[in-house]
Amino acid sequence: MFGAVAFTYGLLMTFVMSGVSRNARLCRPNPMMLSAIGYLLVGLTGGASLVLFGYAGWTYLGGAV
Repeated sequence: MFGAVAFTYGLLMTFVMSGVSRNARLCRPNPMMLSAIGYLLVGLTGGASLVLFGYAGWTYLGGAV
């Protein structure tokens, strides 16, 4: 299950980043939907990293038995 989610996330992130870089190269503004999905993906990535970092610190300090 995790593999399918990671694959979908990777495809979506690749699509968004390639679209943004293409628009920057052509000096065009990004569509609102592309910007919204980009911000969503960045937020999900940051949130997941904070949760995993917190869990790692919690288990390091002996929180999990």
